[in-house]
Amino acid sequence: MIRKDITVVFFFLLLTEALLAQPLIKTSDLFQREPGSGHLGQLAINQDPALDTLISRHILANKNLFRVNNHYGMEGYRIQIYASSNRNAREESNKARAEFINLFPDIVSYPLYAEPGYFKVRVGDFRTKIEATKLFQIISKEFPGAYIVPDVINFPDLNIK
Repeated sequence: MIRKDITVVFFFLLLTEALLAQPLIKTSDLFQREPGSGHLGQLAINQDPALDTLISRHILANKNLFRVNNHYGMEGYRIQIYASSNRNAREESNKARAEFINLFPDIVSYPLYAEPGYFKVRVGDFRTKIEATKLFQIISKEFPGAYIVPDVINFPDLNIK
């Protein structure tokens, strides 16, 4: 019984320490001006302090939400054209990727390795399944084993006009 009580107390102390370690980000800190910018004036934000807590939680929750292999991205879809774990899967995946690049040079392809020995080739960066389906219909004619998979995709380029 004492052992259980000690474990519960230790857990709460650990939880308290973890919660205190997270910094609180205030809204006024988000709108700071750089010194020497030449713009004078003040910004007064009148709001409930609970809003600062919500903003901090949102920032902390999304800080590393989709960080994969030191790469940031967003939820989306890709088309997987190859996946195998046989002895010569690496060579076959390279051949499949080279063939895809020859057929579709404008679409980005990604070679992947997943434990325990799976080599995969995924193509495209699609935000919705509908976008992926349009291209899937074309790709599936050349790669009959292709299918759409959810994945972390690159952020879309917003500078394209």
